[in-house]
Amino acid sequence: MKILKKIGAFLLVIVTLLIIVVGLFAYTLKPDYSGEKELADLEQEVNVYYDEYGIPHIYGENEKDAFRTLGYVHAQDRLWQMELLRRIASGGLSEVFGADLIGTDKFFLSLGIADASKVTAHNADESDDGVILAKAYLDGINQFIKEGPTPVEFYLTGIDKKEFVLEDVYNTIGYMAFSFAMAHKTDPLLTTINAKLGPEYLNDLHVGSSVDTEWIKNYNPTLSDTIQNNLTASVNKALGALDIPLFEGSNSWVIAPEKTKNGKVIFANDPHIGFAQPSVWFEAHIETPSYSKYGYHIAGIPFPLLGHNRKVAYGLTMFENDDVDFYYEENNPDNEDQYLSESGYVDYEIITKTFKVKDSSDVEFTYKKSNHGPILNGIADQVQGERPIAMSWLYTQVENRVIDALFGLSHSNNLTEFKKALPKIHAPGLNIMYGDNEGNVAWFATAQLYNIPDSVNTKLIFEVGEGLPVEKEFIPFKENPQAINPPSNYVYSANNQPDSIAGMLYPGYYLPENRGKRIVQLLEPKNDWNLDSASDMITDVISSVDPEIVTNLSKYIDVSILSESGLKAIDSLKMWTGDYELSSIDATIYNRWVYYFLENTFKDELDEELFSQFINTHFVKRLIAPLSKDEESVWLDDVSTADIQESMADIVNKSFMDAVASLEKDFGNNMNYWRWERVHSLEHPHPIGQIAALRSFFNVGPFPVNGTREVINNLAFSYDETGFYKTTSGPSTRRLVDFSDVENSISILPTGQSGNPFSKHYRDQAEMYVNGKFRKMMMNKNEIQKSKEILTFKPKD
Repeated sequence: MKILKKIGAFLLVIVTLLIIVVGLFAYTLKPDYSGEKELADLEQEVNVYYDEYGIPHIYGENEKDAFRTLGYVHAQDRLWQMELLRRIASGGLSEVFGADLIGTDKFFLSLGIADASKVTAHNADESDDGVILAKAYLDGINQFIKEGPTPVEFYLTGIDKKEFVLEDVYNTIGYMAFSFAMAHKTDPLLTTINAKLGPEYLNDLHVGSSVDTEWIKNYNPTLSDTIQNNLTASVNKALGALDIPLFEGSNSWVIAPEKTKNGKVIFANDPHIGFAQPSVWFEAHIETPSYSKYGYHIAGIPFPLLGHNRKVAYGLTMFENDDVDFYYEENNPDNEDQYLSESGYVDYEIITKTFKVKDSSDVEFTYKKSNHGPILNGIADQVQGERPIAMSWLYTQVENRVIDALFGLSHSNNLTEFKKALPKIHAPGLNIMYGDNEGNVAWFATAQLYNIPDSVNTKLIFEVGEGLPVEKEFIPFKENPQAINPPSNYVYSANNQPDSIAGMLYPGYYLPENRGKRIVQLLEPKNDWNLDSASDMITDVISSVDPEIVTNLSKYIDVSILSESGLKAIDSLKMWTGDYELSSIDATIYNRWVYYFLENTFKDELDEELFSQFINTHFVKRLIAPLSKDEESVWLDDVSTADIQESMADIVNKSFMDAVASLEKDFGNNMNYWRWERVHSLEHPHPIGQIAALRSFFNVGPFPVNGTREVINNLAFSYDETGFYKTTSGPSTRRLVDFSDVENSISILPTGQSGNPFSKHYRDQAEMYVNGKFRKMMMNKNEIQKSKEILTFKPKD
């Protein structure tokens, strides 16, 4: 017994020592929010005041010092995120995560983002103000890499820290541009459907631009008012599995003084991005004698994509324009290294790339490139068959001036200065929203657009000799969709279809009108908006379209064949107002019904894999409403029942009964247990959180959450047979700037400011976020200087 006690005491000492060692190790990895540090090349002292949510308020005597400091404090909270984002476009994921990411690295390397970044960085003007500040920012990151603690993820993955260079900034921007694009997720799938089933099936998918929808209207007082739209499934799956933010959509509206209670502009923006931990935005407030900005930064990019000061506010949504095209190429039958061009057979460009793979030897691969772009056969797993397919992407084909644009936007202090920066954004396509203290409101669709004849269908892979010319006819920026101080006294964007462009409806992958329709519905009648009512609006969970779909479908219901639960369910649904509160029962019934309606309509024509790709495209969201009233759709007939032709009524009734049966199976007959909170949840996943033992440490959540896809509080999910909706994307911030009281403007982040799991700011906003709460974006210097945590940077001798 004494021996056992001695062994027990010894083990207790060992465990205690281990706890102390782990605790001390963890303490050394925490970010420093107070104290003094020396920073190389700093000209004068910089003070960083951290508020109670860990947002740095940087006060410096010049911009270079401020941006150098920003780089350091950004890195100490987000270095791991910076590392992942810069690796995507440059083919560096396999080095971290192993052989499962080889296909993803091949794909991104073949896109040419890294090659374009190298050229852009090499040609950068060293005397340009934007380049000077970008390099100062990178110097700050690199000093943290040399002197600061190594984030725990580097230990767990076994990779070394390496300095950041200007190419990394452009690689991160390139990844953003790719994730904005929709064509790579849609065009090959639609081409397959067209080839497999025929054009009549394609026509009934309503994928084209439509005149029968809520448009974002043009208005430019300087022009005539009469100016008048799955290929990479495995790549997206891989990035989703790594929990890297994917850009999805967004809302924004700017209300002019005529419609606000205090007679000043109110600005609202909530970009919709894939949920991940850390969340995408890093907030930082910088004040120098020449620069003032409360900005939202992406890891590794020096200038904020969203920002405001006392004079202007700006933000963004995704334009969703089509800037990616696919072309079939025809190989020379006598030489597979040649393809047919307008001048006859010419040589493919043969490109060889090499990248590292964790716990394995380096991978070397070769791909071909035509005058349209890289040949994806053998690179992208979804490209099957012998016919070569080339991908043409505008982002890599023209001069990249996005950094110049971001510098210009962040340094503008009025509408004239702001507009000068916009034409420099060639891709990705963005809706840039603007408001200022002089009462101006504006919306600009920014992208380098080009002429596309009505006869050209950009949603399909072009046949040889067809499609758009290699040398595109670009449209002047002044003809891009835009509205400046329109008669409505507001501007908005919700990724829905814009008004006509240069006399045509510009092709794109626009999201359904649901959110846009609701925004207009709320903004139009009200003329006394204030910060409280605007914050209620940005968390609105009412669908303006879903009850209409219920009305369209319910008229086909045959109540004589319904169970008792089915009768109660349809009676309840007919009274539904479209709300997606946690307590809603109708929301659960509706979404189960819609899933089965889509499955019973489309799955018989598509195989399992195609249906899985199909149901998670953007255009399916647009399809549901028109399909619900399309009795003649060719898709309604079940091709597996040769002797029967199914009607809308057959599909609707079967789908409703399938939905009720599945809900009874999951939750029983008592409809009180069918509440939305039981099926709709949000968890913020970290790549390391995929390891079960580490999930609760790295991941944040899960939480039951209200909202749904395509309401203003757009918390999106994918449909599948489970009937449970794990939210994958949504508002990456909810941000409201009131120019009647700028210092009390408000925002929220989905989890917290820090990406360091040992920081107290890793998850301190998560519950506020799911509950629709906000916090102040502090700008009052006297209030800020009361901070209990001050980090002072001094010039290094």
